[in-house]
This record gives sequence, C-alpha cells and structure tokens, in this order.
Amino acid sequence: MIAFKLRPQSTEGSRSVYCCWRKKIMAIRVAVIGAGAAGLCAVRHLTARPSIFHTVCFDKNSIEGGTWIYTEETGSDKYGLPVQSSMYKNLRTNLPKEVMAFPGFPFRSSLPSFIKHDDVLEYLQEYTKHYDLHKCIKFETLVQHVRPEVHGDKTQWHVSYSNVGQRDETKTEIFDVVMVCNGHYEVPLYPKIPGLDDFEGDVIHSHCYRHPEQFTGKRVVCLGAAASGQDIALYMSHNKAMLQTVLPDNVEQRPGIKQLNKHSVIFKDDSEEDIDVLLLCTGYLYNFPFLSEDIGLQVEEERIWPLYKHVIHTHYPSLSFIGILKTICPFPAFDMQVRFVIAGIDGSMPLPSEEEMNKDIDKDFKLRLSEGLPVRYAHNMGPRQWRYNDGLAEMAKIKPLPEVVEKLYDYVHETRVKDIAGYKSVNYSIEGDKDMFKVVET
Repeated sequence: MIAFKLRPQSTEGSRSVYCCWRKKIMAIRVAVIGAGAAGLCAVRHLTARPSIFHTVCFDKNSIEGGTWIYTEETGSDKYGLPVQSSMYKNLRTNLPKEVMAFPGFPFRSSLPSFIKHDDVLEYLQEYTKHYDLHKCIKFETLVQHVRPEVHGDKTQWHVSYSNVGQRDETKTEIFDVVMVCNGHYEVPLYPKIPGLDDFEGDVIHSHCYRHPEQFTGKRVVCLGAAASGQDIALYMSHNKAMLQTVLPDNVEQRPGIKQLNKHSVIFKDDSEEDIDVLLLCTGYLYNFPFLSEDIGLQVEEERIWPLYKHVIHTHYPSLSFIGILKTICPFPAFDMQVRFVIAGIDGSMPLPSEEEMNKDIDKDFKLRLSEGLPVRYAHNMGPRQWRYNDGLAEMAKIKPLPEVVEKLYDYVHETRVKDIAGYKSVNYSIEGDKDMFKVVET
C-alpha cells in the first residue's frame, strides 16, 4: 500500500489529511459524533461525495435530532445516561424559520415564522430523509473513547463505542478524520451563590424545566437573562443592563443575586424577597468526556483551546468541532463550518501552519479581552458572526450566506429587545431575490 497525501502535513507548511490507495485513492474515513443538527449537516455534505468520504455517524439517541428531541424525562434516561434534551413543552424558537434553515433546504412555508420545537425536529427528520442520511448513522450508540495514533506525519483516530444498553461491550474502528458534533446544551452550569446550600426552596436548572404549571402560585426567581431566561422568566434576576422592553404583569427585573437565605433572596441592590423557587437559566458547560487526554484539548472558563476559527484543532487538524459557538444563527453557521472543515480535509483549502493558527486564535481572544469581555465569552459571536462566516467562506472558496439572513436576524433582535412578550407574533417572508424580507402578518 502506498501512502498518498493531498497536501503536506507538517507544523511548518499547509496541512491536510492523508488518504491511501492501491490502484486508486481510497475514501477518507470520517467519524461524526452526534446526529443533532450539526452532525446531520456534516453527514449531509460528506455523503454528497461518496467517492472521497466514507462516513459513520454515532448517536446515543434512537432517532436523529439531538437536543430537539423532546422528552418528559429529566436527569438520567432509562440507561442511566444524562438526558440530552433541554426542550420544554411550550418552547417556540426565538429566531424565525426564515433564517434558521440550512442553505437550500427551507422549512415548510405553511409554518409560522416562530415555530415549536417539534416542528424543528420534524424539519431535521425531513432533512435526514431527503439526503438519505440514516444509512450512515449508528443509533443508540455511545462513543466512549477517541484517541489519536500518530504514524510519522499521519494521524489515525481510534474510536471506541458501544450500544447504550451494553456499555461493557465495546468495539473500536479506525478513522482518518473525526468531527465532534455533540452540542453544548446537555451539562448544566450551576453558579456558585453564597447561601445556596442553606436555601430550603426548590432549585432547578432550565435544562430540567418542562412545564410552567409546576410553578403555579409560587414566587420564582429566574436567574439569567439570555435566551432561556427571557423565555421562561417569572421574576428575572440578572447582571445585564435592564431590558428595555414591556414585561408581563407578573414579571419584574432585578439585579443579580448577592446571597440566598433559607426562604429568601438578597439581590445586589440589597433588596430582599421571599421566594419558593430558584430557576437557574445560567447556561451550559462544554463536555467531551470521550476525548483522550493525549489530544491536549483545554476547556477552561468555557473557552476551548486550541481551535482555529473555533473549529479545527491546530495540532491535530483532522479533528474538528462543529457548533461550539454561542449567540449565533445556528443551522446556517453549522453549514458554513462543515464546508470549511471539508475544504481542509480534501486539500482544496491549505491550512496555515500550527504556529500561524495559534497566533490567529490568540489575536481573536486578546481582542475580546481588550473589549472588556470575560474569558467565558471566548466563543460568543453576536454581531461578530457575519464577518466570521464571510471569512470562512472566503478561505474555503465556498458560497457565503445570503445577506438577508443577517438583515432579518438583526431586525428580529431589535424587535425582541423592544417587545420580549410579543415579538413572536410577527411573521416574515423573504422576497424572491432573497436579499429582502418583509413582515407578512402580526
């Protein structure tokens, strides 16, 4: 067997992965971990080129969809594994379907702009069926360990996995490339709050929230004012500037929590309220329990390092992470990242040296710190996402996202800030030339 490299892989020049051939080039074996939106997107683009890529996707659920698979279960499932879904019964998207869709695969036009979680799951299932992705997915399969094995300047990945109900019986396969798409809405982040251990009321993370009825007649402090905090708030305590919006009569804003007592909360303005429930809308932790320590991935204060363009491991460029970014238009961003990674895999986009990629990471991180952002905002994008996406498209020489996605996303953000209770009543349409949108009804 002769080793054939598409681009030289070294720390000094452009980097890519290797493939092997006898009389012809053999397909590059790619392991995709996770069959949520990011993983399905990866499989869709990889399977579009079967002569180049052989794709295997692993997911612990029995169906595709990841966090969009609603379940009444919280805590652990029947196999003793953490419940992945953070969906609650009445959840509707906080972005209109017109900007949420994967490029070239719109949601059903009969749906309203702000759709239910089961509409999103149905969309992902239709996406899977349309591109015939089931043939590549191993369901009810838990990836237990991923480790690199280096042979000269080529890395192979040993992926060990098992059936979720028989975790003592593992199998191992070897891959050329690993794409991690396991999401980041599964492991709740619990903040350290003085007096939390003494509080005698109920403490629940939004990850385990399912129904509002359980809080009927109770005094609730909802800590956090990001997407989930705004959406399910009763009392709303947070450290951000006060939201400039009309709130429901049973909701009031307070500053962050200073301390908890047995039956009350003291806010940072020293006001005190008796409460029954503390509902934590405080986000999630990145979690990659299957990755070997040999990989050298560092996760500290919600910063993952070293990931070039928040995606590609700089020392092992055949290892990538799709979808770790926060505050983004997710499905289009996943599509852009996947195509960016594939361009690096197939050799059409030479990557910089490891040193140059690390310098790029450092430059981005220091810029954020200079703007007063904390370390935990290392992967938050917001307005940055549009230039970021354009940059990936330019490097990979792929089609950028339509400008209307940015325009409508930003417009909805402005509307949400002004009317958090009513902004989801608006419907939108994108005009035929796809660079304009309009409000079609309220």
